Amino acid sequence: MNKRMVTNNVSKEEILWGIAPIGWRNDDVPALGAENTLSHLLSDICVAGFEGTEAGGFFPEPAVLNKELKLRNLKIAGKWFSSYMIRDGLAASIQAFKKHCQYLQDIHASVAVVSEQTYSIQKENINIYQHQPSFTGEEWALLLEGLNELGQIANSYHLKLVYHHHLGTGVQTLSDVTRLLAGTDPRYVHLLYDTGHIYVSDGDYLSLLKLHIDRIQHVHFKDVRKEVMESCRQKELSFSESFLNGLFTVPGDGCIDFNEVYRLLISHGYKGWIVIEAEQNPAIAHPLEYALKARQYIDENLAIHS
Repeated sequence: MNKRMVTNNVSKEEILWGIAPIGWRNDDVPALGAENTLSHLLSDICVAGFEGTEAGGFFPEPAVLNKELKLRNLKIAGKWFSSYMIRDGLAASIQAFKKHCQYLQDIHASVAVVSEQTYSIQKENINIYQHQPSFTGEEWALLLEGLNELGQIANSYHLKLVYHHHLGTGVQTLSDVTRLLAGTDPRYVHLLYDTGHIYVSDGDYLSLLKLHIDRIQHVHFKDVRKEVMESCRQKELSFSESFLNGLFTVPGDGCIDFNEVYRLLISHGYKGWIVIEAEQNPAIAHPLEYALKARQYIDENLAIHS
């Protein structure tokens, strides 16, 4: 059937399962999957039994998108926002973020995914395993103050700001995330916990989860092929080169133990979206095939932790 109930005793209102559009089309590498239309993407998500997705950069204006979602009984969790507060200043970021939040409100999303992209190397041809941007003390202060401001704006649109720690950015490691959360107001700034990014960065995905579980309000389940990671590390590849070589995959197809992650989230009372996200080349990793793999893994493995 097209729509499955969540396979545990946690109600659909508490845990919503989504899958990100990045398996079909990649905003950072627009040529990847450019042939995949919105209708194709949303219909695949529906066939695979997920309840929704995150908005991609190619998604249309709200009236068009909302109709397509309603036809398939799907929801939007949120959308990525590239912040440049350090580079451009807070005023410019606020103006762009208000427009972003209005769009999210119009499509009935619940979170605004924010990542500070000043000095980011995730789109550059730079070794992602040995190089990470860093911020000065003054820049950190600006970022933390700015996130509190953006978080208040998000709240005014009935959204939660969730910060996305990300490879190749100034907030990548557990230490970075800890500094960010310590310096921001928990009423306004929350955490997006991404298993894949923290594992490739630190070689450990549980420490971040256990230490900061109280701040987590959005989750990405991204698996990692460990042997590919080691090969990419030895070859000193960039972020895009790594995922094009198959670094990331859907849960159950890599080395991360999502049973433990999910058990900890549920035992701590996590409520919200868990979004499957795996940057891959859709010409190699068939998007619907991998969406079905992810759904099967969820159905067969994670119900035991309810």
